[in-house]
Amino acid sequence: MVLDEGLRSVGPGGDAIDLDNIKTQLDLVLLALEALTGLGSEAILQAASELKLVDFVSDRVGLWRLRQSNPLRRGSGGRKKLDIEEARSLVLISTHLARNHQTQIRQAIEHWETLEKDARSPQQDPLLGDYLDAFTGLYQERMSHQGVVGEDLSELALSLLIDLLFYSSPQGSRRMWLALLDRTQAQI
Repeated sequence: MVLDEGLRSVGPGGDAIDLDNIKTQLDLVLLALEALTGLGSEAILQAASELKLVDFVSDRVGLWRLRQSNPLRRGSGGRKKLDIEEARSLVLISTHLARNHQTQIRQAIEHWETLEKDARSPQQDPLLGDYLDAFTGLYQERMSHQGVVGEDLSELALSLLIDLLFYSSPQGSRRMWLALLDRTQAQI
């Protein structure tokens, strides 16, 4: 199944699914991982190799093209259709990387919880401030200006941080699939 045959498809329960949102969410999760951990395409390709997914994510150009399927991305030259196996691969890679960086994800969440108790801004914490700055920079560099901006961008980054915590669990891949389907249920 190709995840680009128009904008909508029918999900398991007969509900309409906005397929562009799946591509967007997959890319945003990887963007959050990049911002928090500093990992780049080499780490993603290494994870693909470890998981024996090189048929779907084999090199930098292929990875770039997969990520360019996100409709929020700047430019259209690298966009390609995203099939179900490629989406599955990106889910497995994302959750594998989240598990590998679970300590860092948990530490960021703990810092955030402490700041919330003290009614302080996440920007006041070095770890969270760096994450939010990196996420904002990567988002603004790679996404079109039609996307999220300002304070909403920080909220998106923090929401993705919570998602990463769930995706780093032993059932992370399943949770991510369910979240992708849940978040993409189209309004009928």
